[in-house]
Amino acid sequence: MNERDVLDIIDVLQVFCAGDGRFGNTLGVVRDARRYPDRASRQARADELGYSETVFVDDEERGVVDIYTPGLRLPFAGHPLVGTAWLLDLDAVRPPAGEVWARHDGEFTWITARAEWAPPRQLVQYASPAEVDALPAPPPGEGWLYAWAWEDEAAGRVRARAFPRRDDCIAEDEATGAAALLLTDRLGRALNITQGQGSQILTAPGPDGIVEIGGRVRLARPAVSASASAEAEPALGSSGRIAPLRRAERSRLPHAVTMP
Repeated sequence: MNERDVLDIIDVLQVFCAGDGRFGNTLGVVRDARRYPDRASRQARADELGYSETVFVDDEERGVVDIYTPGLRLPFAGHPLVGTAWLLDLDAVRPPAGEVWARHDGEFTWITARAEWAPPRQLVQYASPAEVDALPAPPPGEGWLYAWAWEDEAAGRVRARAFPRRDDCIAEDEATGAAALLLTDRLGRALNITQGQGSQILTAPGPDGIVEIGGRVRLARPAVSASASAEAEPALGSSGRIAPLRRAERSRLPHAVTMP
């Protein structure tokens, strides 16, 4: 094992899980970002890991973070900030876009962000959840697509799927807080969104473009060295999602989601 393998410590989370702990969007968190001092090295590592997003923590106490997809750097992203706030038990997270306040409410972790921080998305409404479900991954066309339909408009229940449609390995984004933020800002109401295969995102609008985004987080794999992480890949199920850890292996986080 070389020096990088020893020091490259990565936690793997599932963010915006369903009520039974399934689903959620995979997030890699590199706690000690000093191993990657520049954008090029961070981008290369995020591409190597292949998660929807990877967070590099520059200052754990202050919550200063840097966010990357496999192909680009993001000033703001919802599920990485919810996940990092949960993992490090932070009251604020500081991505390049600005200070994001966080709170922990039972099984949910919430962040508060501004709609203008989210990258542009095409928010396309479909007539029914069945039409959203029937879309191929990705649908034809260009540009980041957030496809959604009302499941129950009176109750604010939404069915959604997200397609980056960019030149990387992510054909469909399982749960994206940034798009949920934009949809909430557009509709001006609280939403309960079921996205992807079954992830859940809760939102609530506030004044002056502020939106609160919340969801459940679970620790899919605790911090291990990069080489040990590679050895752990057989734990991935046929769907590509990481199998949940046994209860005893997750006990170090006091606010961990209760799993069945």
